[in-house]
Amino acid sequence: MFGYHDGFGMMGFGWFFLILIVFLLFYFLNNNNTTNKKSARDILDERYAKGEIDSEEYNEKKKNLDD
Repeated sequence: MFGYHDGFGMMGFGWFFLILIVFLLFYFLNNNNTTNKKSARDILDERYAKGEIDSEEYNEKKKNLDD
C-alpha cells in the first residue's frame, strides 16, 4: 500500500536537495574568488598604460591613492 509511490517520492526529494547543494557549492566557490579583483592602483596603472589618462592625471590620482 505504501510501497513504490512513497519510495519514489522520497527519492525525488533527495535528488532535489543533492542538486541544490551542488549548485550552491558551485555558486559560492565561484563568487567568493577574491584573487581576480583588482586594486585601485592596478586599474589606474592599466588606464595609464592604455593611454586613457595622461601622466599629469596619473600622478595626481596616484598621489591621492597613496595618501
